[in-house]
Amino acid sequence: MPTKDAKNIVLVVDDIAENITILHRVLSKEYKVKVATNGEKALEVARTEPQPDIILLDIMMPGMDGYTVCQKLKADSETAKIPVIFVTGMSEIEDEKRGFQVGAVDYIAKPIFPSIVLARVRTHLALADQQRTCERVVNEQVATIRKGQRDAIDMLGHAGHYNDDDTGVHIWRMAIYSKTLAKAINWPVEAQDMLLLAAPMHDTGKIGIPDSILKKPGKLTSEEWEIMKTHTTIGHKILSFSDAPVFVMAAKIALSHHERWDGMGYPHKLERNDIPLSARIVAISDVFDALTMKRPYKPAWKIERAFEYIGDSKGHFDPQLVDLFLSMKNDIVALKNEWDSKEKDKTTISTKPLTEE
Repeated sequence: MPTKDAKNIVLVVDDIAENITILHRVLSKEYKVKVATNGEKALEVARTEPQPDIILLDIMMPGMDGYTVCQKLKADSETAKIPVIFVTGMSEIEDEKRGFQVGAVDYIAKPIFPSIVLARVRTHLALADQQRTCERVVNEQVATIRKGQRDAIDMLGHAGHYNDDDTGVHIWRMAIYSKTLAKAINWPVEAQDMLLLAAPMHDTGKIGIPDSILKKPGKLTSEEWEIMKTHTTIGHKILSFSDAPVFVMAAKIALSHHERWDGMGYPHKLERNDIPLSARIVAISDVFDALTMKRPYKPAWKIERAFEYIGDSKGHFDPQLVDLFLSMKNDIVALKNEWDSKEKDKTTISTKPLTEE
């Protein structure tokens, strides 16, 4: 990108040479002046680097008039933030009103007074600079907040598995499976991304389950199993302390990802569509990934066997989601291989690669 001149750039747009000469004489001591004699050329110059910092625009021009030029500038993300001042012989109140309606920041009637033109240009350049500074500060603050949120999600995801052996990258792998499945059912992109962040917190409640149960290599007793089931309500309670949308979704998932389509799950024996869709998605992703990884109580299943299990478990899972998951076999296997490689290489796993893919 070309280096921008130290002076602010003013684009003067007018089809009459004398008017351009007058404005150039007024502005050139303080600013670098570019000119355009028609609307088409004005749009071209406005998009050319280095872009103008402000545009002085006539209205009455052959072909494309100034109102149309301003509308096109404001409709284009590359030029929308460039302030436009109309400088025109059209001095009726309705003319000025329309100028502001199409996006101008100011309106100067001809004949011009040099001191007024300079004062207006200085003012709007200063305001634009202040706006850019405010936007930069706000963007930095938003980025800091989002990073803090991602860090909290990262910590809660790992906290749920802190005492759970051999989980590796399970929470991130099943999260990307979940997002992929949500994409396949045409969830909005924002909802897909939220699920990607919410899914890793599904087992947050395991932080409240004793090691003797989490790490037990054999089958749990009925009493131990009842305790294990409480990780759903514990997780829900922890995540419900926040009303941020991602944690609201995560709380629902934590509570309901062990419910079953046939109503035989836990903790509330919900069935069919009473189970939140986010939890139904995560249930499939979670079980598939758990089956294909080594755990203290079992070896890793082969991928084909895991897919067969999912396909045979339509009483457990949402049947439509099962069919869709099976139809995405190649995508799921590719994702598994990618994340298995990261685990093998001991790549640092965090929410960053998930949210910036």
